[in-house]
Amino acid sequence: MEYVTAREAARKWNISVRLVQQFCVDGRIEGARKFSGAWAIPADAQKPSDGRKKVEPAGSAQARPELAPDRPDPAAYLTPMPLMNAAFTPGRCIEYVEEIEDARLRDIARAEYHYFSGHTEEAAREAELYLSHSDLTLRLSACLIYIFANLSLGQIQQAQYTLMEVRNTLASADGRMPPQLRAAAVFIVATAAVLLHLPLPEGADTLQEQIRFLPPGLRMFALYVQAHYTYLQGDYGRSLGIVETAFAMQTEVFPIPSIYLHLVAVMDYMSLKQPELAQAHLLAGWKLAQPDDLIEALGEHHGLLGGMLEAVLKKDWPEDFKRIIAITYRFSAGWRRVHNPVTGDHVADNLTTTEFATAMLAVRGWTNQEIAAHLGVSPNTVKQHISSTLLKLGIKQRKDLKRYMLR
Repeated sequence: MEYVTAREAARKWNISVRLVQQFCVDGRIEGARKFSGAWAIPADAQKPSDGRKKVEPAGSAQARPELAPDRPDPAAYLTPMPLMNAAFTPGRCIEYVEEIEDARLRDIARAEYHYFSGHTEEAAREAELYLSHSDLTLRLSACLIYIFANLSLGQIQQAQYTLMEVRNTLASADGRMPPQLRAAAVFIVATAAVLLHLPLPEGADTLQEQIRFLPPGLRMFALYVQAHYTYLQGDYGRSLGIVETAFAMQTEVFPIPSIYLHLVAVMDYMSLKQPELAQAHLLAGWKLAQPDDLIEALGEHHGLLGGMLEAVLKKDWPEDFKRIIAITYRFSAGWRRVHNPVTGDHVADNLTTTEFATAMLAVRGWTNQEIAAHLGVSPNTVKQHISSTLLKLGIKQRKDLKRYMLR
């Protein structure tokens, strides 16, 4: 059989490439197949009718079939972020994804895997196909992946626009939205806001109110979001309590939420100047992440981990460490471009990761000798890092570093 590309089909049918891809995702082009991330379409395939022309006015149940009142059974709803919600065996993540029966969920899980393993370009490309999907669960999942993937790609406008779309979806929800879908929307909005260190939307339902409606894996990740938010408030003991509660309540291991929970525990223990306990959590998280190369989370959190990656991973896993640091530079550059203008903060963007880690420890009250012992370098090296940091930031005193560090 002869095939054409999505672009060739779009030209032939006089529609956008994105709409052709959406038709393929929805199974509306008979014989369409996906090869290496690209759609192959039978050359003699007929253009599907554009279902968008039949959409009812906004706000009606017909316009939003996923909100229709005749679907009260929670089992009828798709699971948001299926890989995040999965209790797969470490080392078998890809196998788990490819065994998902529902092709739509499999696509979302594949995009998740690409994101959490640091392949953000693939993640963004795959998630983009579902940004306008009629099913709200799929759309919200795609939005979360797309927001953070685009941060690392430097596509800040796309990330900001998608975040605004999710917030608008939640703000426009009415009493007919089933609690499972409302909880998913609140989860996506809260996760994006907290990880970007942005204010939560005013007047919106809190994640704590909605957490009971989430499936177990997402409930674990929601507890990470709450622990991270509590950490940002400076209540490190309470943040650790949330982490411990999350691990105590799980009946099976959900690798992705568990990795993130271990990392926030590292952040807490480093802030409490208990590096031994921080190291134990880092190694526990690394044990879950390494078999499937789920290294994105470590890169995202580098600045908050107090030099723990340098102290623990750099020596024994040097190649992994290099890739994590590359993720850190990409992610943090996009993160600052969203965070700094919104909050008015001036988180530094011209420091090396080692300088940033050293400065973070310094503003948390660590002495040069303590930092040196932690990083396995000399106090003089630490002093050089601090001096270089002050010079780059144009400040003269160590106490002024706080203005340029993460909260």
